[in-house]
Amino acid sequence: MSLHFLGNSVTLENVYIASSGTVCGPLEYLGPLGSCFDKSLQDYHYGEKSFEKAERKMLRDALDICLKREKLKYKDIDLYLGSDLLNQITSVNYLARELPQPFVGLYGACSGFALSMAMAGLLIDAGYVDKIVTMVSSHNATAERQYRYPVEYGVQKKDTTTFTATGAVSTLLTNQPQSVRVEAITLGRVIDYSQNDANDMGRAMAPAAFDTLMNHFQDLKRTFHDYDLVVTGDLSMYGHQILKEMLQRHKMDVVRYNDCGCMLYDLSSQPVFQGGSGCACSALVTMGSLYPQLKDKKLKRVLVVSTGALLSPMMSAQKESIPCIAHAISLEAIE
Repeated sequence: MSLHFLGNSVTLENVYIASSGTVCGPLEYLGPLGSCFDKSLQDYHYGEKSFEKAERKMLRDALDICLKREKLKYKDIDLYLGSDLLNQITSVNYLARELPQPFVGLYGACSGFALSMAMAGLLIDAGYVDKIVTMVSSHNATAERQYRYPVEYGVQKKDTTTFTATGAVSTLLTNQPQSVRVEAITLGRVIDYSQNDANDMGRAMAPAAFDTLMNHFQDLKRTFHDYDLVVTGDLSMYGHQILKEMLQRHKMDVVRYNDCGCMLYDLSSQPVFQGGSGCACSALVTMGSLYPQLKDKKLKRVLVVSTGALLSPMMSAQKESIPCIAHAISLEAIE
């Protein structure tokens, strides 16, 4: 079929979610959604000699769970898309060595889940492929080591800090009808509000989420009322409130809105500061909790806006601000 963007958005006709696999870290398992995930880690090393190898193992396990549900082998998939937070998207690239089919690595920081789902949706709906698996992961210790300080340092955190979620998620998308489909996507623009604090990601990303949400609603002539739930990826408590205020200033009736970083943990009792962040944050909440509710018709339509801070420690050291982005996917239950 011929795909045409409506502004920054595209509606899709034949893109369905066939299965998923979710692996979470120890703190995520102890959170309010812990029972939703397929597998959990007892510790951050996951039986490996490094945190980076543990993250790769999580990805492999999530992929195996996803494919096993549909009785598929690695070779049965037309294309793999993957995203993580590390330099050279290390986790997905090194896992891809084991895959016999084409692989495309994507980088969108913590927006990687919606970005990979959107790209898969475009490729399937255009008729180029029949089956795509998307893979995303993040690991608290690997992300802290790269973007801030190694956890072994025990550096004191600011109150505005978010906690990088540990987890991996694989999702199988297909052109064959299933109970849940990817109904529309909105690709985000890079937005920079001159924020430069790596320990205050919610403030930096909120304007990008606002821009994508407003474009989505304008392009498709929708509002919050067209969704049973709208979730952002990882603004967490602070950024979540900033986004609400921005939307309300533009006369938006903000209803049924939450943030995955606030949903993944018990913010009153778990040591996660403002809440969760990372590629795995929106992926775990969406595929672990929201997707089953869509399959069971408890939810009809959900908008997921994965947010990403395109932070470079090198550029931060050169006093550059942090550009951010957000991508949106609309998931809909089939009657």
